[in-house]
Amino acid sequence: MELETGRVGLGTGDMGNSGELSKQGESSADGGTVIAESVWVLVLFCVGCGAGIGWLVTVLADWLVTLRWAPFKGPAELLTSVPEPWLSVGGVAVGAVLGLVVGFVAVHESLAVTVSRGRVVLRVRDASQEFAGDEIGLVARDGKQLVLLGADGMEIAREDCGLNWQRVAGAFAEHGYRWADEDPYREEFRRWVPGTPGLPEGADALLRARAAARKKGEEEADDARELRGELLRLGVVVRDEKKRQYWRMPQPTRRSRFP
Repeated sequence: MELETGRVGLGTGDMGNSGELSKQGESSADGGTVIAESVWVLVLFCVGCGAGIGWLVTVLADWLVTLRWAPFKGPAELLTSVPEPWLSVGGVAVGAVLGLVVGFVAVHESLAVTVSRGRVVLRVRDASQEFAGDEIGLVARDGKQLVLLGADGMEIAREDCGLNWQRVAGAFAEHGYRWADEDPYREEFRRWVPGTPGLPEGADALLRARAAARKKGEEEADDARELRGELLRLGVVVRDEKKRQYWRMPQPTRRSRFP
């Protein structure tokens, strides 16, 4: 998906709603860079896909009614009872409207990253996280996630990222941050199962609650993110892989492995 990258000021409103992300390109004194999904490109893509799917549904319905037996034949007969051209026009219109809704939801759910030498801001939905530049020892890609690590190896942020990785890496490197194409601590993660030994008090209960929240899907995504923050306060780093949770506990006194 095409992205927008531009210079912006890093004032209070820089990471505003999704509509503001399409207005990037202004220069500022601190030379901050924003990387975010292009609102209109993403929405128009979803609208086009929705319209195409709507038209295909009408074609499929016409085909199903010619068969002696087929699944959903009843709904297909009901659909094809609408005369042309209203059937095709209606299918395309309904698909386009659904695509429009999906497009705006996708923009709302996507990650936006603001990078300057002095700070980094990550925004998802209506929430944002801000980190001072000197807090960040390394920025890394871990699969489809963007990870910020402190100088001691403690993870300070992890977010799903659908942005162009080359642009993300370039933005961080441009502003003086160290970048890695893989989390240097990935091999230290251990799979969590209830009752796993070695966790600090209260961590197992938080991991149980987080596992339950993740099973409920996107509706509990904010709860899962909040519980990740609670685990970080206990010194436990969590990463997800499919439906499984993995954890590690950095040792603050050890030397960093960062390149």
